[in-house]
Amino acid sequence: MRIKRTTPRSGMSRRTRLIAVSTGLVAAAAIAIPSANASEAPTTFSSAELKSVSGSVLEADVPGTAWAVDSKTNRVVVTVDSTVSAAEIAQIKQEAGADAGALQIKRTPGKFTKLIQGGDAIYSNSGRCSLGFNVRSSSGVEYFLTAGHCTAGAGTWYGNSSRTTVLGTTAASSFPGNDYGIVRYTGSVSRPGTANGVDITGAATPSVGTTVIRDGSTTGTRSGRVTALNATVNYGSGQIVSGLIQTTVCAEPGDSGGSLYGSNGTAYGLTSGGSGNCSSGGTTFFQPVTEALSAYGVSVY
Repeated sequence: MRIKRTTPRSGMSRRTRLIAVSTGLVAAAAIAIPSANASEAPTTFSSAELKSVSGSVLEADVPGTAWAVDSKTNRVVVTVDSTVSAAEIAQIKQEAGADAGALQIKRTPGKFTKLIQGGDAIYSNSGRCSLGFNVRSSSGVEYFLTAGHCTAGAGTWYGNSSRTTVLGTTAASSFPGNDYGIVRYTGSVSRPGTANGVDITGAATPSVGTTVIRDGSTTGTRSGRVTALNATVNYGSGQIVSGLIQTTVCAEPGDSGGSLYGSNGTAYGLTSGGSGNCSSGGTTFFQPVTEALSAYGVSVY
């Protein structure tokens, strides 16, 4: 049997057929796309659902994670450091179940750690941290605030690496859960109510997007902006801290407890921890200072 070959009568008719075929393929593809239905994840989530999803991240208990609700995107943004595996991310999503669509995963360089090490600035017998803010009680007794993971288990604090200049002794400490501690001055040292020369005249909670300044004994003065409030971070080994200010300000070991404030002299927070460094950048978390002031009945001056 011979196959009869036909020749297009013109280039125009061939193009017409090609267009018709292409149109048919587009139509077929459109039919193949499933339409949305009620079983798919909603584009918006209620506050109760977002709270539930946040609780699911906590239940997953993956070290190296931090999370906060982003009211603009209506999602729970989970920031994961370099130690968190794909399997652990899948575990977080599985824990969230049907509301996993409310999760937004973001990676950040480095590892979330509490920023403490041996060095200079304010010293305990176990390491070095940074002084946050000088404060005073209503009766006139003077103290300073720093990170709770610094004061936990620490007694006497010194102002030099040889530990000969006594600053004071730890009066109270709250960590984990919170990350603040207070040291009562006993030594005869200058106690100005400033941070890097900026007069600290009040305390408040910053808004998302606020430009902030951080002082620390390792990396000095750095600036960045607030990216989230009421964040929770899991440092591992059961050390979970909530209610934190999340920022883009860099920090390194030894900066723990250092002050976070505005250029107008408003105190915002105490350095808790983070990831990255001041060469590559990273994510850093701060204990709101207003909570510590209220807990200990003191004020900045």
